[in-house]
Amino acid sequence: MKYALYAGAASLALFAGSANADGHLAFAPGEGPFSWDSYNTWADGAPDLSGQTVTVFGPWLTPEDGYFSNALAYFEEATGADVVYTGSDSFEQQIVIDAEAGSPPNIAVFPQPGLAAVMSAKGQLSPLSGDMQAWVTENYAAGQSWVDLGTYPDADGNDQFYGFFYNVNLKSLVWYNPENFEDAGYDVPDTMEGLRDLTEQMVEEGETPWCIGLGSGAATGWPATDWVEDIMLRTQPPEVYDMWTTNEMPFDDPRVVAAIEEFGWFARDDAKVSGGAGAVASTDFRDSPKGLFSSPPQCYMHRQASFVPAFFPEDVEFGVDADFFYFPSYADKDLGNPVLGGGTLMAITDASDATNELMTFLTLPLAHEIMMAQTGFLTPHKGVNLDAYLNDTLRGQGQILIDATTFRFDGSDLMPAGVGAGSFWTGMVDFTGGKAAGDVAADIQSSWDALK
Repeated sequence: MKYALYAGAASLALFAGSANADGHLAFAPGEGPFSWDSYNTWADGAPDLSGQTVTVFGPWLTPEDGYFSNALAYFEEATGADVVYTGSDSFEQQIVIDAEAGSPPNIAVFPQPGLAAVMSAKGQLSPLSGDMQAWVTENYAAGQSWVDLGTYPDADGNDQFYGFFYNVNLKSLVWYNPENFEDAGYDVPDTMEGLRDLTEQMVEEGETPWCIGLGSGAATGWPATDWVEDIMLRTQPPEVYDMWTTNEMPFDDPRVVAAIEEFGWFARDDAKVSGGAGAVASTDFRDSPKGLFSSPPQCYMHRQASFVPAFFPEDVEFGVDADFFYFPSYADKDLGNPVLGGGTLMAITDASDATNELMTFLTLPLAHEIMMAQTGFLTPHKGVNLDAYLNDTLRGQGQILIDATTFRFDGSDLMPAGVGAGSFWTGMVDFTGGKAAGDVAADIQSSWDALK
């Protein structure tokens, strides 16, 4: 389930007065917390591409398309090329039509890797160079994770590296009200054991630890799938997670059942969740975090992705009324700092010299920093200046990405739609309603078998 990243007060006025007089570049070269040196080094050696056009097609609409165009302007300035970005809310359908018709854009911006893998198997993507793969490995935090996410079989069944992620969203977050924590004397936990202890301490003191809501119309249940995915990454090696999302390991494997039951430890206990366990499935996910800000608080913690502040009350002040911490890993599991999320993959669908050069530009810290300074753009690029982030909230989330040892894409988005956007959702509703985890997992596996 995709939701836009929280953009905060997205404004080009972040560095007031820094725009060029002609208004062409959003931030004047040499000014602001941007990596100008590496940009200038690239620009000095960039080819003259005057008269050439690069077309880019993706899912970003207003205002994100404008922010992206502002970043592309620095490529155009250095090379003389024109870059035309087109956004569509029907991207996933249209890119297939365009590719089949032999008229794809030069670059496609995929909102999830599954469709890119389908197109690579049809020979509709152009592999990136080995140098580009090595660059991602070395320059992205948890680099091998990102390489794996951009590697798919080609038309001959041979694995090729096709794309890298540009703009990431982060799901492994717990939101809380710092004032409430301070008033109650609670400390932010840095391990899962500590989070469980804190949950039990709150219950013992007569407080309600969690707000959890799964309601989302026809998509009801999806927030619980994120919980289970995060727990899988904290209880099993990433290779097991991968086998689960591809059904190489069945959905009703005991390791998956245990992860569902771990979610139930939080969600199926009346004392641990606002409104009681019976309210979890019926509470709309957009309303669920509001309990953090009521007086007295209806809950103290809410696990949700980076977009959730869009549903906070308008008068919430970050750093005072709202903050977040990393959904922690188990100290005794030795699985590092896994992060669950999503993002957009840049891949070439119609190669040209100008297209290849634009992909090189997108590896520069500046190409990320210009986006970071405008909107809710997150990146695992270790070379960026974190000071370029629009606000402290995004900066903190960016640091979590940099600290990650493993990154995995939202598992339900990697599964067939009938499972990831079907039986997995409804199964989580059944589970919160009291159905046994093993039975739920078996039902989901049966639905997957029926699709084969």
